[in-house]
Parts: sequence; structure tokens; C-alpha cells
Amino acid sequence: MKKVQLGQSDLMVTPICLGTMTFGEQNNQEQAFQQLDAAYDLGLHFIDTAEMYPVMARETTYGDTERFIGNWFEKNPGKRDNIVLASKVAGPARGMNWIREGSYPNKATIEQACNDSLARLKTDHIDLYQIHWPSRNVPVFGALYYDPSKDRPTPGFDEVLEAMQNLVKAGKIRYVGVSNETPWGIMEYSKIAKQANLPMIASMQNAYNLLNRQIENGLDEVCLRENVGILAYSPLAFGRLTGKYDAGGYTKEGKPVGRLTHFPPTWSPRYVRPETLIATRRYGEVAKAFGLSLTQLSLAFCRHKSFITSTIIGCTTVEQLHECVEASEVKLSPEIMAAVDAVRWDIRDPAQ
Repeated sequence: MKKVQLGQSDLMVTPICLGTMTFGEQNNQEQAFQQLDAAYDLGLHFIDTAEMYPVMARETTYGDTERFIGNWFEKNPGKRDNIVLASKVAGPARGMNWIREGSYPNKATIEQACNDSLARLKTDHIDLYQIHWPSRNVPVFGALYYDPSKDRPTPGFDEVLEAMQNLVKAGKIRYVGVSNETPWGIMEYSKIAKQANLPMIASMQNAYNLLNRQIENGLDEVCLRENVGILAYSPLAFGRLTGKYDAGGYTKEGKPVGRLTHFPPTWSPRYVRPETLIATRRYGEVAKAFGLSLTQLSLAFCRHKSFITSTIIGCTTVEQLHECVEASEVKLSPEIMAAVDAVRWDIRDPAQ
């Protein structure tokens, strides 16, 4: 699989990245190993994880995803050197007070988090270390508006970058990334890094899919001009964009297998909004009209966008992994993209 450069770093990554947040919740260690083996054999040598995984986040499973990956590295000596490994330090508590008592990422907690992740991952360095979500008040995870009344004192961008610089100098991480960021956040990181000779942001990992194209509302230009690679997560919108919740794939209980039935609706309400369901069916009609599955259309759509460096796919079976890789290789014609855009004009980003 052809590799591409990640932002202004020297990391060469595959255009598809293996997401691992199911490891420890929907997948046991044996199943995680099967996915990691299959991904490696397919040439997907880019793995994304996080200290808070698996999802749903629980105190009893905190860190298990990294432990599974570390155990796989231990079982497969030599493969670590061929993999770009990305992980994340959790932002302030979102109901997860068991992670450093919900503290903000600062010099001390970022160093502690990195050391703990390295121990779980059984490696001496993380190639891309990301801030999972901002400490400051921002509209994330389905929130629509910025509310200034909710602003609060938080560690500054300079402190975060200084902490990352210390880790780079210690050889514990190679490059710095952010996740769930805003255009202003990217610009501030870039400005302060240049002014203080601190590490530049190599990548931004945000949600991007047919139901949420918010990246195209300014983040795409900011990342292009600042040479920040974009990693698209949730390309199938928690499985909504497979179409399985409308038909097929049922368990004996009569419900489709997937995150939207495994997790309570309050976990990701943006994927169960009425407008989201309507838009999903409309995109399903577009896919059918052009002889594609909705999964094919959804993943190929992300690959079609030149500003997306890599698309993060999360699976629960090896069969799904193969299906997602094959789907992402589908080429989309101008006519298909025009049909996709027509739906967006009618129903604008319902899962933002």
C-alpha cells in the first residue's frame, strides 16, 4: 500500500489506519491479535490508539487497548519497527475521573501519561502523540455552538508544547498531534510553536464522514496552509453508514450488531438524530443508484478527498477489516460526488 507523508513530519503513513478502540470492549485480546495480524499482512502499518481506550470508557478497562497492542508487539518482535504507532493523552475529565482524577494535560500529567502508555504498549517510543481533546471550552463530540460563558482557566498552548518538547528530547515521542480541534486551536498551536521554537503540530484527528463534513468549513484550509496532516476518524459514523441499522446484520435479539446497539444512545446522540437517519437513507439511495454499497460509498468518499491524509477504520472482525480496505479503494466519479453534495445541500452535516 502506497504511503504518504504526514504533515510536516517525516512519518510515512498508509492512507488507511487501523483504529483500535474496540480492543478490550467489543474485542477480546485474541480477536485484537487477529485484526493486528491481518492489518499488518495487508500493509496497514499505521495504528491509532489512546490511553482512555477501549470505548466505552470504564475504570475497569482503562488502558486495556494499549495493553493488547503491547502484548502483540511482545509476541511479534521486529514488527514494531515497521509500524507508525499513534496514541493520545486524555483531555480533562468527561466523566472519567479515574484518569489522573480528571486533571488537565500539563507538563506533569502529559509526562506521566506518556510513560504509562509506553509501559502498556511495551515500546520505547510513540511515533505520534496526540492531545485527545482540548482542555479549553470548545464545542466537541456533537455540540453545535461555542458558549463563551463556559470558558475556564486551562493550561496554555505553550505549556502543552513544552511538555511535548521534553518528551521529544527524551526520545519518548517523535511527533505531536491534536484531536477534536478547531481552526483557532490549530492556528494557536502553529503560532506559538513558531514563536517559541517548540514542536509543530504534525496532524489533526477529527471526525469526518458523509454525515459530518465540518472539516470542510475552514479546518481544511488551515491544515493545508499550516501543513498539518488530517486523520479522519469515524468514517462510517459508528457503523451508521454501513446501512446495517436499516436492514440486515441482526442478532438473535433482533437488533443489528454494532456500537449503536452495544452502547447506550446517550454515548453518541449525534448518530441517532432523526436528521441523521434521514440523511443516511438518502446516501444509501445514492450508493444503490451507482451500484455501490453504502459502506463502499462512505469509505471511498473519505479517500477521495485530497486533504485527508489517512482514514481511521475501526472493526470488530477480520472480515470487516478486509471489507473496509476493499471499499476504500473504490473510485468515485464526478457524477457520484455531485449526487453526494446534493444530499448535503438538503441535510447539512446532521452528525456534526
